Amino acid sequence: MKTRAECIKEYGSDYYINQMVSAGKLFRIDKGIFSETESVPELAVVCFKYPSSVITMDTAFYLYGLTDEIPDQYTLATKREATPITDPRVKQVFIPKELLNLGKTTTDYKGYSLPIFDRERMLIELIRYKSKLPFNYYKEILNNYRRILPQLNPEMIRNYAETVPKKDTVIRVLRTEVY
Repeated sequence: MKTRAECIKEYGSDYYINQMVSAGKLFRIDKGIFSETESVPELAVVCFKYPSSVITMDTAFYLYGLTDEIPDQYTLATKREATPITDPRVKQVFIPKELLNLGKTTTDYKGYSLPIFDRERMLIELIRYKSKLPFNYYKEILNNYRRILPQLNPEMIRNYAETVPKKDTVIRVLRTEVY
């Protein structure tokens, strides 16, 4: 995918960009976003459009296979000072700047590399937002986490739990409900 600015640098002007689009060598994917392939997954477009965001919560749980419930919106985390995202496809979660890169990794989604929090960080997020999630949904994801617990890094989970706000509550829930 390319921005309009990148396309202008490559092709010279909007006229030549439109010529490439008419010739079928370039495709207009979204406003100001172009691709050399006709079909681009919507999640990849959304992540490209908001490069400083990270996939989190419902979308991450679904991508990791911890739930089979397809989210209505893509949940993206941004720093607290970020401009609000008005895209109706996106549910924005504001988090402190120092927590945005904690556990940030990438995942391959249909050939596109997307920013996402790792599974250990998502376990901490699940616990932090427990009261805001439907009970059955929370239990489904928690049970799936219990199944994959041997694959997770306990050291990373402990470090994340020590870093987040309300760490005492998070650690208590980890001890009583997860381990």
